[in-house]
Amino acid sequence: MRSLFALLLAFTASDLNAQSAPRTGVIEGRVIHAITQQPIPSAQVLVPGTGRGAQADETGRFRITAVPVGIVSLQARAIGYSPIAIADVAVSITKPAEVTVKLTPAALNLAAVQIQASYFTPPPDAQVSTATLSREETRRAPGVQEDVIRAVALLPGVAVTQAGRNDLAVRGGAPFQNLFVVDGIEVPNINHFGSQGSTGGPLSLINIQFVDETQFSAGGFGARYGDRTNSVTSLTLREGSRSFGGELNLSATGYGAFVEGPMGKRGSYLFGVRRSYLDLVFKAAGFGFIPAYTDLTFKATQRLNSKTTLSMLAVGAIDDITFNNETADNRYENSRVVGNEQRQYFSGITLKRVLSRGVLDVTLGRTWSRYQTAQFDSLSPPNPIFRANTTEGEQSLRADVQLEPRAGLEVGAGAMVKFASALEYDILLPGFARFDAAGAPRPLTVDTSFTAARTAAYGQVSWKPMSRVRLTLGARGDHYAFLDDGFRFSPRLGARVGVNDQTTLTFAAGRYWQAPQFIWLIGDPTNRDALRPFRADHLVAGIEREVRSDVKVQAEAYLQRFSGMPARLWRPQAVLAPAGFDDITTDIPFGLEPLRSIGTGTSYGVELLARKVLSSVPVYGLATISLNRTEFTSFDGIARPGAFETRWIANLLGGWRPNPTWEFSGKFRAAAGLPYTPFITSGPRAGQQDFSRYNEGGRLPSFVSLDLRADRRWSFARRSLIAYIDLQNVNGAKGAGRYTWDQREQRVKKDESIGLLPSIGINLQF
Repeated sequence: MRSLFALLLAFTASDLNAQSAPRTGVIEGRVIHAITQQPIPSAQVLVPGTGRGAQADETGRFRITAVPVGIVSLQARAIGYSPIAIADVAVSITKPAEVTVKLTPAALNLAAVQIQASYFTPPPDAQVSTATLSREETRRAPGVQEDVIRAVALLPGVAVTQAGRNDLAVRGGAPFQNLFVVDGIEVPNINHFGSQGSTGGPLSLINIQFVDETQFSAGGFGARYGDRTNSVTSLTLREGSRSFGGELNLSATGYGAFVEGPMGKRGSYLFGVRRSYLDLVFKAAGFGFIPAYTDLTFKATQRLNSKTTLSMLAVGAIDDITFNNETADNRYENSRVVGNEQRQYFSGITLKRVLSRGVLDVTLGRTWSRYQTAQFDSLSPPNPIFRANTTEGEQSLRADVQLEPRAGLEVGAGAMVKFASALEYDILLPGFARFDAAGAPRPLTVDTSFTAARTAAYGQVSWKPMSRVRLTLGARGDHYAFLDDGFRFSPRLGARVGVNDQTTLTFAAGRYWQAPQFIWLIGDPTNRDALRPFRADHLVAGIEREVRSDVKVQAEAYLQRFSGMPARLWRPQAVLAPAGFDDITTDIPFGLEPLRSIGTGTSYGVELLARKVLSSVPVYGLATISLNRTEFTSFDGIARPGAFETRWIANLLGGWRPNPTWEFSGKFRAAAGLPYTPFITSGPRAGQQDFSRYNEGGRLPSFVSLDLRADRRWSFARRSLIAYIDLQNVNGAKGAGRYTWDQREQRVKKDESIGLLPSIGINLQF
């Protein structure tokens, strides 16, 4: 890290005399049809307020020079298409800013009528509960540590399970019910130190500098996505620049570097590496639990001809944990923690072919994770009391085609095959951490491997019978060969009806199926035959109003009904709801117990959103209010609050850019506490959760946090520097994120947050 600081200082000092150079940059990119991805020649692209602009050539490409550095917006227009505005284009002097502009066909001739460009483009297939975040919106959000998943938590209906983690609980559901897609590859867990069988972790392994766009859907999503019952987060990683450049960065949790540039005449590449410095901080503070991570990302894109593009993506991570057991206190603290060392990667090759009236995408992908999980006692030296060494690897092949046979009609279809060829489990779980409903110990020893295959196909039609009406009808079928060799059918329906030019009514309904996680199948010899895919039925209705081109408000109400949820045979009050285990002595980890597909549940609520994007008015903001009720019923037939029922959530984020060099922002978040299960406080089972009172111990304290941030930009002759200071939890609240059992003192303790957490970040672009 000292070397990184030295490089930053050297690069900056070499340019101190060049700050008087013209501070302008270049924006280049393509203008394409939003559905068919055909180039749109002669489209006009402007940078409002600067007098700068360009016209797209016959291939749709444009290049705008002499654009003032900083954050600007674009406006794009073409005859026969609705004009759009694009916010948060980061212009620097180091390399051109790459932008892909997607225009949607309009129902009138825009050559005769001038319509104001909107920053909010309606989705092409009548989606609801959907929001899109740009890279810049994620990077600058206070308190999210440049983590794209933490930024998603600011959207309506999304709660986090506990401080220090980014597990998303969407509309009262568990984190394992969320789907994450990166460049068309479905990734089981995109986090460092991820929780096996779930989707969360402390920090995303996706470098925010590589993210082009994040699209999040909290429910009612279309037929393209399946095998998850709650939400979809789709990340699109950008292509490398056609000019050589790179960046050195220091963030709140780590440091790294990346380079990008041309690859031949028609290609580009991106390559980056990051490493944490948390191990240095934790060692200096004397902590006994010392994590460290490294990740790398590589993406290459090659245009084979004017219609065909080939791209390759590889993302890998190494997560290590060191236990400092020199003192008795450290050994005790470490004995209450499940340590997880992890190796993982996901990769894919995508062939994109632009057709005469559409586009075809074919992606060959692979995901692989190896978990080495263990917990030790407090003796000297410590002895292992739990071991779980597992490997999960899966190949996938999917093809998607999107067509526009005629104006106002869109047709989409696709198919996918997945084959998990490497599912290997070596697990030792002692009886004191795995006992049945009568309290009898049931130790588990597993050393097995198996394979699993599944296929899916979908079709979807979106039709505009009138200019303000869009109807979408879709269906999806999933075949699970590794369960009951069964087939599950999922109808989907969506509608968007414009009341006028500013107001739109939305509606969606659909059925969604999800397979049990692989590790659940080996949690008991009976699980392979007993578990089946579980189901959720969604119903969503809302209203949207575009108050002005850069301000939008919306309200939605939703109802979700679940059936076939994995219910816990030895905990008859509960359905399975893991989100990351910290101590096996309080509950059975990872679903390693008898499970049955008989659980039911209901989730309903209301969400409000107001959003102002950065435009010629140099302020931006986001305000959300979410109200939710969630109940689940297990073997005992009693409906209880869901483990992740957050009854209310409020977010308020605002920012101001007084000039191109300074930016100030703040975020206020408040949320109701989750229900919790009290501990047994006496007898031989003291310290274990009392499931006879499952989720009836009251609620954790409400969470309130204020985060503040300031960003500063410098532009030199050949380099740019962005620095920020981020103050998390300025109000210093140390509310309990959970309750834990202190084995020494034989009492319940609050696990409090650390209060104010300042951090700095430096990004040097060259």
